[in-house]
Amino acid sequence: MSLARSLVDVRPLRASPVFRRLLIGRTVSVLGGFMTMVTVMYQVWDMTHSTAWTGAVGFANALPLVVFGLFAGAWADRADRRRLFLMATVGQAVCSLALAAQGFTGHVPVAGVLLLVAAQSTFGALGAPAAGVFLPRLLPRDQVAAGLALQQVTAQSMMLLGPALAGVLLGWFGIGVCYLLDALSFGLAFYGAFGLPALPPEGEPSRAGLRGALDGLRFLAGHRVVRGALITDLAATVLSFPVSLFPLVNAERFGGDPRTLGLFLSALAVGGVLATGLSGALTRLGRPGPVMLCASAAWGAALVLFGLSTSAWAGLALLVVAGAADATAVVSRSTIVQTRTPDALLGRVTAAEHIVGQAGPSLGNVRGGLLAGWTSGVTALVSGGVLCLLAVASVAATTPGLRERETTAGERETAAGEPAGP
Repeated sequence: MSLARSLVDVRPLRASPVFRRLLIGRTVSVLGGFMTMVTVMYQVWDMTHSTAWTGAVGFANALPLVVFGLFAGAWADRADRRRLFLMATVGQAVCSLALAAQGFTGHVPVAGVLLLVAAQSTFGALGAPAAGVFLPRLLPRDQVAAGLALQQVTAQSMMLLGPALAGVLLGWFGIGVCYLLDALSFGLAFYGAFGLPALPPEGEPSRAGLRGALDGLRFLAGHRVVRGALITDLAATVLSFPVSLFPLVNAERFGGDPRTLGLFLSALAVGGVLATGLSGALTRLGRPGPVMLCASAAWGAALVLFGLSTSAWAGLALLVVAGAADATAVVSRSTIVQTRTPDALLGRVTAAEHIVGQAGPSLGNVRGGLLAGWTSGVTALVSGGVLCLLAVASVAATTPGLRERETTAGERETAAGEPAGP
């Protein structure tokens, strides 16, 4: 296979100027988001010197998505998704401007900072289901996976760059400038989406409120392939997410060296960048189900071996493998969701996907931390990886549709009525 076909598939960039603008705006906005994440943690710690308050930052980010996500998805399936995304982007920018104002003045208590974080997360929960519709409507079906891979490789790259850049800017200019740059980044995200055509739902619009949200849950309960994709992601994160264990494993195995600890998260991100940068062959394959199952199993196996490793370099290499597997699984899962879900339901299903992506790692960190407290960091890592492997094997065995090649004829029109059997 040629190197060109192994590299990330750039056909969407050539085929769709609108997608190019969206990707540029999204990349800059993601960079601003990672900068703000670091800045908020730094500010809250500086104000309180309390791990309870810094932990509350994650709660403020996650709670609005979990509480409002499905309702936002139902709204996205009733309205023009373009307009909804633009409204949400403006709301996020206003919250960043408010964070910048309090950063420059320094007169807002820590609870006020967390309220602004929660408000920004609420607007993000509103915009995410609308954005989830863009790629299937803008790109040919066989390029959706490539578009998702391009989004993932840029996001992973910003995950590497954003925290480092935030640290430099915090030292030079302070927290207000970092928040202000995030607000400006939303301007590019707005510009990227402004040129979109109107994107009302195709098919019957969602019912309002709780009834519409329940319709989305019924679709997930009845569609084995989409449900299996989300269950696989939950298994990989809830059962084996390792980040909360890194300090303990570093102390148990690698002498507590802070340089090693700092490299753990970077290794995951490096693996993600490498995998998505070399994703062309997999996204052209047209088999996101088998790819997702294999990648999720590789994630679990890499974490088992990481837990057993006594060499720092071998451990970092295994985390690079785990990061690559995770990024591959994310692209494949999103491909399944966006190509197997009817457009009229895609906002709600995308919202559910975002809830899984947000809640799973948080629950996984709690699981790992509690189990490590009762046993050890190595036991929590190894047992989590083994449980992940067993769960992925169970999903693969009970969901034949995930093991098969995608079909194309009438897929989106018939997906809602797919029978529950194999």
